Amino acid sequence: MTGADGEAASRPARRAWRDDLRLLRRRDLGLVLVSRLVSDFGTGIAPIALAFGVLALSGGDAGSLGVVLLCAALPRVVFLLLGGVIADRVRSRARLMAGAEATAGAAHLVAGLLFISGHATVPALAVLAFVGGSAASVYYPTSTGLVPHLATGEDLQSANALMRLSTSIAGILGTATGGVLVAVVGPGWGLVVDAATYAVSAVLLSLVRAGVRTGEPAQARTSMLGDLLHGWREFTSRRWVWLIVLLFALSNFGFTAAIGVLGPVLSLEAFEGASSWAAVLVSFSLGTLVGVVVAMRLKPQHPLLVGMLAQVVIAAPLVAMAVPTSLPVLVAVSFVCGVGVDVFEIMWTTSLQQHVPHESLSRVSSYDWFGSLALTPVALALAGPLATWLGLQGALWLCAGLGAAACLGLLDPQIRNLRATP
Repeated sequence: MTGADGEAASRPARRAWRDDLRLLRRRDLGLVLVSRLVSDFGTGIAPIALAFGVLALSGGDAGSLGVVLLCAALPRVVFLLLGGVIADRVRSRARLMAGAEATAGAAHLVAGLLFISGHATVPALAVLAFVGGSAASVYYPTSTGLVPHLATGEDLQSANALMRLSTSIAGILGTATGGVLVAVVGPGWGLVVDAATYAVSAVLLSLVRAGVRTGEPAQARTSMLGDLLHGWREFTSRRWVWLIVLLFALSNFGFTAAIGVLGPVLSLEAFEGASSWAAVLVSFSLGTLVGVVVAMRLKPQHPLLVGMLAQVVIAAPLVAMAVPTSLPVLVAVSFVCGVGVDVFEIMWTTSLQQHVPHESLSRVSSYDWFGSLALTPVALALAGPLATWLGLQGALWLCAGLGAAACLGLLDPQIRNLRATP
């Protein structure tokens, strides 16, 4: 399409972009988006700084790094349900998120100073990683419950898309910056910079006024166990919710084992090692950016159907590794996978926020996070033994099969027919 017709067709797209970006003028939503951008930038720095810092310690090896990472991962699973209960009880979700950011920032600051001073040890870093992981278990379900207070109606999906866009951009920039910081000034200073981003995020979140309850929250009159049971009833009463979480628990197991452990091994054997694997991960991240842009343009009547159709490509990189195929093909399918993953994530989050009561949303979200992530530590632990038992290619085919499990959700009519609320 060219000429006047092309110009006319581009006007609605430009207006749509302006409609999405005008959300940034809303004070509270703008504060949360900037805080997410800053925080996720630091989150991109942390893994590189921590990994190379641990490996540089006297006696540091893959086992030492595994201990530290496990201590960070376990509380994110174990305490997620408690984090959702707390989020639904507090007067201000934004201030709870600010407290979680401040706690994580303090842990990363101490870790950075230990590296800089030469006093870092694996036990100390493991304890600090546990503190940071615990803070994350509160932050994420609380964040899901806060967004509906910042945007409603058709703006809700756009707000979720802007959140994902912020996360994707910040993650790419943070990862690149982390590599430079570790190479130039060392891992300790990388963690100090990361801690500073948490501090900035905490200050911005403390200024948010939306979603502050007046009077005594209803949840304060019940026990923590009662709140957990209420959240479980809300979670299990919607088949489309628990079924998707169950299927993605299996899918994430396959994806985590393949991408976290087996993929780097394959890259060493079949490609050029770390540089080849970095190209695959960057391609996936770029795909998530495109996925956000695509999702911002979509306003489907059946968002979950669109999201589930988009995520059928999630197993494509795993199949490409299992075949195996060439590096350019693997890079290309990883990009497509990234697009599908973020389209699904935005449609899924928006559907939860539209159909789950706000007073229970953080608890239902915590069950979602818990179910989706519960098997990921197991996946990391079993990836090596599976490769030994089945061989690398056999283990990758198993992971590809598990990764495709999420596609089974398309068979359920509740998932296919769930409509967007007006």
